[in-house]
Amino acid sequence: MKITSIERQKNKNRVNIYVDNLFSIGIDEEIMLKYGLHVEMEVDDEFIKEVLAAEELNKTINHALNLLSYRQRSEKEIFQALMRKGYNDSNIHKAIEYCKELKYIDDLAFAESYVRDKINLSKLGSERIKYELSLKGVSRNIIDKVLIIDKSDQYEAALELAQKQVKKYEGDSSNAIYRKLGGYLQRKGYSFDIISKVLRQVLKD
Repeated sequence: MKITSIERQKNKNRVNIYVDNLFSIGIDEEIMLKYGLHVEMEVDDEFIKEVLAAEELNKTINHALNLLSYRQRSEKEIFQALMRKGYNDSNIHKAIEYCKELKYIDDLAFAESYVRDKINLSKLGSERIKYELSLKGVSRNIIDKVLIIDKSDQYEAALELAQKQVKKYEGDSSNAIYRKLGGYLQRKGYSFDIISKVLRQVLKD
């Protein structure tokens, strides 16, 4: 068996390989260069299978890198996204290890950034943040390491949210405000003691 032609696809980074004048495989140019594929090269079925396996792994890695180019993601998020695309387990694990070696996947750095954004931008409480990080597969050790929040800061943030939210309950009874505002702060992820303290302050005001 011999490569008789190599033609570039419309996607200029990909090529079609023809063996004995018949189409054989379509691969990324990177894989073609890695294996030194050229016209007149002698190949066999085992070699073609090896090239195809490398192509599939390359696709998996490139998809992971594309996902990470938009935003930081946890290891679990990348794993689930690649599973949904139908890549095999072996290639997914290899792609994840590749990304981890390059520090593109780093659950500690991801968690640190996530906590900052959720506290400063979304004004979430520690319980909600802890829950969301757990869903994203971040380990308990990492969560405990990054989720060190000053209680006074949490109180001030919860109080600020409550003072804005309570305006929506104008005309409601104290009991109704207590119930609605408490539920709102609970959904935001604040602890019971902070919610109780904030409710006492807001209702007093």
